[in-house]
Amino acid sequence: MKKPKVIVKQCEDYDVKKIESIIQKSVKDLAIQLKDTVFIKPNVVTANKKYIFNSYTHPAVIEAMVNVLRNNNSNNITIGESGGYGIPSCLFLKEAGYFDLAQKLHVPVIDLNEHPVVRVKLTKAKWHKEIDLSTYIAQANFKIWMPKLKYHIFASITNALKLNIGILTHKERMLYHDYRIHEKIVDLLEAGYPDLIVCDAVDITYGFESAPYPVRLGALIISNDPLAADVVAAYIMNYRPQDVLHLRLAAERGYGSCNIRDIAISGDVDIEKLRKKPKGQSRLFQVLQDLDTPLKFYSGYAPNTDIICDGGCEAAVKGCLGTIEKRRPGSLKKAKKGAIVTGIYKGDVVIHDGSVLLVGDCTKVEGKLVAKRVLRIKGCPIGARNLFIPVPLLFGLPSPMFDVRDAFLFIINSIQKAFNIVIYRWVLKR
Repeated sequence: MKKPKVIVKQCEDYDVKKIESIIQKSVKDLAIQLKDTVFIKPNVVTANKKYIFNSYTHPAVIEAMVNVLRNNNSNNITIGESGGYGIPSCLFLKEAGYFDLAQKLHVPVIDLNEHPVVRVKLTKAKWHKEIDLSTYIAQANFKIWMPKLKYHIFASITNALKLNIGILTHKERMLYHDYRIHEKIVDLLEAGYPDLIVCDAVDITYGFESAPYPVRLGALIISNDPLAADVVAAYIMNYRPQDVLHLRLAAERGYGSCNIRDIAISGDVDIEKLRKKPKGQSRLFQVLQDLDTPLKFYSGYAPNTDIICDGGCEAAVKGCLGTIEKRRPGSLKKAKKGAIVTGIYKGDVVIHDGSVLLVGDCTKVEGKLVAKRVLRIKGCPIGARNLFIPVPLLFGLPSPMFDVRDAFLFIINSIQKAFNIVIYRWVLKR
């Protein structure tokens, strides 16, 4: 079998012309024929001009890609994203500078939640048997996935495969977003299989991926094989690719190999030297028990399984705390004593002088539960945004929900989103 190709090129900064040159040469080396109806999917899961600067694909990388397309006579280009759950994606796109980029390049940048969808059946899927897929993606004859390479709180890494969570509308985003999340990611690869991957690894990030901390890696990873691109990315980030669950599951479903020896890697970077740059950064917020805080954490199993529900309520807890800490550094260290339990915990939880929070419908303690106060937040699965008020109030933390600027922007963009949906539906009916 012919080995899939992955190109790793040195790129120390976000210089548009340099990135453009790298992409153009890599497209030629991969023998890719660019086409005219192009959909570009970046990673803009969150952004905030005050404290979240590195969670998204840098606009310079997108600009360089658009320039390459136009230089090759591809002019029908759309950039689209469905960002973090429950918040209008247009807000994140604005905060990340994508609407400014749209004006500069005269390319539409859209929130996938505002536009028409088609129902698509997935024949290889285990859980998502069908999904609502944006017509912009369904009708594109060339798809470019442009992820931001990050460590991830439960998936180890987020790159080309994990990027597909953002092809889902918010209506379906949280389906199977629990202990089944790793299989869900692979399900979506069938609908979201890109023709080209250009990964922003100039700055990679660690911590909670939606409010992360940067590390200058100084590279671009380019391929036309998403699994191969992710295997190389995982290796650079010091994982055994076979240990990254969604990569192993993708290989088992026939999408390729998790063995790095089965991939033809080229470029101008020494991979072994590159691996040294992010070494030791992976565990922040991946393992709650490692956090420097008086809070204690008890992770339980999903019902009727022996699987920790890492992609559901536990992920929401990590996301909530990760955002709070990024917004107000040092907050977790000053928290009140207490404990947070997720899933069915088979042991004792004893907090004599603090509160215990049970997160999720199924969460329970099968051993002794002793605390000054016990509270439950319902949901299955629960999103991080649902914890931004109760968790801070219970444990003495500053809530992002009480930021006046962000609250105002949320309201304004929610109104704008609703207005856009009405207008687009009216235009379709005419």
